[in-house]
Amino acid sequence: MFQLRGHHATPSSFLKSHLKIKQQPMITNTLKSPTKSSTEMDPVIWSKLPPELLEHVLSFLPLKTFLNLRSTCKHFKSLVFSPSFISKHSTNSPFSSFLLLSHPQCYSHFPLFDTILGSWRNLALSFSFLPPCAAQFNLLSSSNGLFCFSLPNSCSFLVCNLLAKSSRVIQFPFFPFSFELLTLVSTADGYKIFMLCSKFSSNYAFVYDSKIHSWKQYEGFQPIPIDNFHQEGAPFNGSLCFATPEPFSVICFDLENGKWETLNAEMPGDLTFVRLVSNPEEGKLCLVGGIGRNGISRSMRLWELSNEGKWEEVERLPELMCRKFMSVCYHNYEHVYCFWHQGMICICCHTWPEILYYKISRRTWHWIPKCPSVPDKWSCGFKWFSFVPELFTLA
Repeated sequence: MFQLRGHHATPSSFLKSHLKIKQQPMITNTLKSPTKSSTEMDPVIWSKLPPELLEHVLSFLPLKTFLNLRSTCKHFKSLVFSPSFISKHSTNSPFSSFLLLSHPQCYSHFPLFDTILGSWRNLALSFSFLPPCAAQFNLLSSSNGLFCFSLPNSCSFLVCNLLAKSSRVIQFPFFPFSFELLTLVSTADGYKIFMLCSKFSSNYAFVYDSKIHSWKQYEGFQPIPIDNFHQEGAPFNGSLCFATPEPFSVICFDLENGKWETLNAEMPGDLTFVRLVSNPEEGKLCLVGGIGRNGISRSMRLWELSNEGKWEEVERLPELMCRKFMSVCYHNYEHVYCFWHQGMICICCHTWPEILYYKISRRTWHWIPKCPSVPDKWSCGFKWFSFVPELFTLA
């Protein structure tokens, strides 16, 4: 029995009394007149409904409606964290998606902003299933529900899925091992980890493939593609794309054959900084950049790579929002980084606790406010990640 605000009720009886049924005839009893219609839900049927069918019915409810039902009984509340229910719900609509904040002063605690509800959530991520070697970790990258951490004390990386509670420890290719631009890329049959490493005064690219559980080494690119180590590569057509320092250009690393290529597309003029972000939903590559002179941005714009291989301007950041963003980063654009999240292009600053984002479907710009639990004294080290829980993306 489930406690329901001072009364005793089963989840099925709750559904019976609260779900509205359309005015349609339904067969209730073969002994009753066939011409008689009823809007009543047969209690005999609903009281014997198997739990898995009840979960299936609930999975069709809009997320906000279901969240309102959590206070009715413990069973409904527990479904929020049930992998089986989440997997059912995600087949109909996104169950939930978060922007996760990492900061050196909130070690092992990651504030979550729910982008569907539009609010900060007081949810604690559980790391109890991780191996003992993960006593200390640094979050580096995320992709399709997977996280990649570095484990400084064990000279290794850790890839894990917090929802499925699966994890894998991946040893460094060699020791000592210093790396830049680490990017986790989820694929149809696993994942890959890309990074650049300076070794013997040269740059090399290393790629870990989860299908074969091993590293491959490739030639790097000279010089290092970008002067911002907060920015990850943008996955696009099987490659990772990076922007080079001035003179700005876009280079691509093919994750399958390890070859570098320069994108043959003329860059917009008067750029002061360049960041790349990919739209996996439409297979698009976007460019976020500042426009100005002498290293000072007067405006910020968004471009998209067309099918003809040209950068086409899509939007401009409104003037007042642009002034705020430029004052936030103090025109030190090495602190600026971008990433894609569920129809949003997020533009962040390493020194600022808010996120500027562009909503693709509405073609509007917004700010995500500072997390209430973040103290005012935290002034640097803010790193944001996209977190979309996925049950079947295994480490």
